[in-house]
Order: sequence, then structure tokens, then C-alpha cells
Amino acid sequence: MAGKPALWITRRLSDATLARAARDYEVTINHEDRTWSGDEIVARSADFDAIMPCHSEIFDADVAARLSEHVKIIANHSVGVDHCDLPALKARGITVTNTPDVLSDATAELALLLMLGAARRAVEGDRLVREGRWDSWSPAFMVGKQVSGARLGIVGMGRVGQAMARNARGLGMELHYHNRTRLPEDREHGAIWHESLDSLLAVSDFLSLHCPATPETAGLMNAERLTRLPAGAVLVNTARGALVDEAALLEAIRSGHLAAAGLDCFAHEPGGNPAFAAHENIFMLPHIGSATRRTRDAMGARALDNLDAFFAGKRPRDQM
Repeated sequence: MAGKPALWITRRLSDATLARAARDYEVTINHEDRTWSGDEIVARSADFDAIMPCHSEIFDADVAARLSEHVKIIANHSVGVDHCDLPALKARGITVTNTPDVLSDATAELALLLMLGAARRAVEGDRLVREGRWDSWSPAFMVGKQVSGARLGIVGMGRVGQAMARNARGLGMELHYHNRTRLPEDREHGAIWHESLDSLLAVSDFLSLHCPATPETAGLMNAERLTRLPAGAVLVNTARGALVDEAALLEAIRSGHLAAAGLDCFAHEPGGNPAFAAHENIFMLPHIGSATRRTRDAMGARALDNLDAFFAGKRPRDQM
């Protein structure tokens, strides 16, 4: 390939990422930071050898089939690839990579924040103070659910799940997890493996989701599974909105079976679910699990490392 490869960065990434990309590639950057439709992605694809998208750009089977033959690699600036139809892209001979490892700690930090905030009624308390309505106190005031010493169930004990477990150990939580395969004992650090999800749910005072969104996990936490959680449990989701049946979650909150929920992702993004706003025991954030400066720089560097390897004729470290 003569000259530098042409790279399209579809969103506004960190300054360090953009500077490195501009040094090594003929780069086009979306400085307006808007989302692109499938038709727009297809229309622009003839100008590029490589695309670096985020999860906001959808490469479904239709888009994959219509992408220009010029596109050789999609180097995702994300760990999740549920926005990519991997078989369809592979059929076109397009390499797909992601950015694992580097966002695990930041996402696990946010899961801890959501768990604590949901359990200790952070939304309600913040609103009382912020609106000038905190005018009394009693021992019965703002009583929440204690996290320390409680049982935490983790669904998906990959990189983020293990980082969440490390955080929870600091609170003296009793750790349980469900994974497709059991971890080696030296990586469990005392966490108890459950071969079945139902077994895990039955002992989870708090449940934190850290598994990928796949056709098999869509609607994983449905009405039937939510009822298997102990009464007064708290659900935390920093993985993907598709894992949770939102109508069932709302009913579990309304009925009081769930004490609270902490959510960083939703079935429809951006925007979330407007019906959740009526419930102060649903603590919500706008999908910012990996949104720290250090992690954004690391994600950009990892995506560029994958591009560099590909155009050097090597297999990218994170090829799917």
C-alpha cells in the first residue's frame, strides 16, 4: 500500500489518540462528534482503508454487505462488539478488533459507585439537599441497605467482573459468581462458583452484570429470573442494556421485590428509559463506565496498536 493508510475516526476521541493517529495515518476525524447512520457509513466507506468506530456506529449485516471493498479493518474503540455482525464482516474479509483489558478498572469503579449509590438512596438524598427540602432528621430517616458483609453475585467473571470482585473484597462482601467455566482457584480468591445462573441468583443480595450482550444473553434478567433474587436485592448493570428486560425490572421495582437498581446502560441509547426517572431508587448514569481520561487514552492506544499491527502485515493482538 503506497503512502499512509486512510483512517476514519468516527467519533471525537482523546487528544493523545488523535495526535498519534494523525502522525501515522491519513486521518479523517469527526470533530463534530455526531453519530453516523448505516447509510452514511456505507457512503463514506469508499474513502478509507480502516475505520475506528465506537459502539454508537452499527455494522449490522446490511451495512457489512454494502461496505466498500477498500475497507480492510474495523478497529473498534470499545471492548464490546455487539454493534458488529462479526460473521457478516468476516465474510467480506474485513478484520475486526476491540480494546479489552484497558477499561476493566474504570468500569468496575463505576459498578461499585452504582451499587453503593443504589443501596444508600443516593438519588433521593441528593435531591433532598439540592432542592432545599432537607428540613428534619430521625433514626428512621433515609435508611438504606448495607453493602459491607453482604453477598455479591457477579454474572460474567471476565476482566471487568474480576476487577469488581477486587473492589468488593475491600467491603468484606461474600463473593459468588456464574461463568461459563470455573476460574482457576488462584484467580477465584475465595469467590464461590455457581454452575447455574439460578443458583447464583438465589444467594445474591446484590447482583452485578458483567457478561457480553449476545443472542443468548439478550433479556437475561427477565421477570422470572428477577423473582429468583432475594427480596430486597439490588441489581447493577454496567455491561449492556440488552441484558435486562426493562419492563420486568420496572415491575420488580414497583412491587418492592427489588430494593433498588444501579444502571449505566439501557436498551435504547442515548436517552435511556424515561419510565425509570419516576423511581428514585433507580440510580442512573449515561453509559460512562470507561469515561476516565486515563482509560480513554489507553483505549485509543490499544485500537491504534491493532491498526499498526494489521498494516505491518501482523495479526492484531485483539482480532476477533
